[in-house]
Amino acid sequence: MCVFCKIVNKEIPADIVYEDEKYMAFKDINPKAPIHILIIPKEHIEKLEDIDDTNKGIIGDMAVVANKVAKQLGIDKTGYRIVINNGPDAGQEVYHIHMHLLGGKKMAFAT
Repeated sequence: MCVFCKIVNKEIPADIVYEDEKYMAFKDINPKAPIHILIIPKEHIEKLEDIDDTNKGIIGDMAVVANKVAKQLGIDKTGYRIVINNGPDAGQEVYHIHMHLLGGKKMAFAT
């Protein structure tokens, strides 16, 4: 079982900022910005390339959660960045699809 599934099952503690029946958002333990939240589906899906026509709504739902969390944390008006890493070359470390919500400062463009 992956670390994010253990967080979903409450086997590992996390600083949860949002939770509903299908999604969870919690603070990243190694933040890259003043606000760094991870948004995950509770269903285990390893990576972005595992999204297809049968489950494509998950990405839209995660974006809705990101918008809610951004508003909750007060960065909805100033702006925020959304990142999904897919695979080792992109920097994916946990193989449970997740969206990074980054904000709280002016960010440089990364390539």
